[in-house]
Amino acid sequence: MKILKYPIVIEKTARNYSAYSPDLPGCVATGRTLEQTIKNMERAIRLHLQGLQEDGLPIPTPSCKITYEVNSHELLTGVEIRA
Repeated sequence: MKILKYPIVIEKTARNYSAYSPDLPGCVATGRTLEQTIKNMERAIRLHLQGLQEDGLPIPTPSCKITYEVNSHELLTGVEIRA
């Protein structure tokens, strides 16, 4: 089993946080806290990858390096997924 580390961008909104991975279009999550958002995003990525696998589609390789301009209300981090 290998470990994949996908970058995620977390944005602070007025009431919560939202997250997405530039490597996985359409894979998003939200949460009331930063920790909850990261946990929800980990689950969203696992489900997204499972769906791709079930559909016979390739699993995207995580970016080893990402260039992204982060605004004052955003955080760039990563999550590790066992695949």
